Amino acid sequence: MSTPAAPDPSRYSRARVLVVEDDDTIGRHLETGLRGNGYGPTWSRTGAGALAEAARSSYDVLLLDLGLPDMDGLDVARTLRARFPDLLILILTARTDDIDVIAGLDAGADDYLVKPFSLTVLLARLRAHLRRRAIAAPPQEPIRLGDLVVDITARRCTLDGREVDLRPKEFELLAVLARHAGEAVSRETLMAEVWDENWFGSTKTLDVTMAGLRRRLTGAASEPYRVPLITTLRGHGYRLELA
Repeated sequence: MSTPAAPDPSRYSRARVLVVEDDDTIGRHLETGLRGNGYGPTWSRTGAGALAEAARSSYDVLLLDLGLPDMDGLDVARTLRARFPDLLILILTARTDDIDVIAGLDAGADDYLVKPFSLTVLLARLRAHLRRRAIAAPPQEPIRLGDLVVDITARRCTLDGREVDLRPKEFELLAVLARHAGEAVSRETLMAEVWDENWFGSTKTLDVTMAGLRRRLTGAASEPYRVPLITTLRGHGYRLELA
């Protein structure tokens, strides 16, 4: 991992980052690289240590390795997501199978990076996520599509009167589709609006998040026919069908 030139410190400096990584070489690189680029990192080598540190101090970001010596990193993600709903969680993993990616996102992660990764890409991902969270969107009227109601301002979704518990990226993905209901939305547009126009990784993240969104909508509906249909447009993207 080579350290790139530091970004403008006025924009992202001193965001507090809890690094959970048991590999000494990777941990040192992350700690040094983050500090050199304006962040405030704290490094923990174990899951228990990370949970204790998060209870002592406030953090903006969690960089979490899954293969920890004392506990599964997914348990750390679930625990800290429940305690701190606004915490930005990025998983660092050598696991690339879809089932592992799904498990990480379902545990509350906002994003993941597959090892080995470059510090340049990690920093770009951090800036993208923090930039999107810093943008204050003006209030918007809820979008009503039959039994589906998407309240972008309140970040709430209901289906047939029942609230649907969506992960952050699942909600943002649904919001984009709802704003363009009945229209074809390209994969590139979804990646740019939900993740960032400077996304460096695989678009598998989009596929996994879409699968999770469909699964949660289906589980929330009282009758199968009430579920809004998200149609896959092969070679292009998706379309949320009008109710």
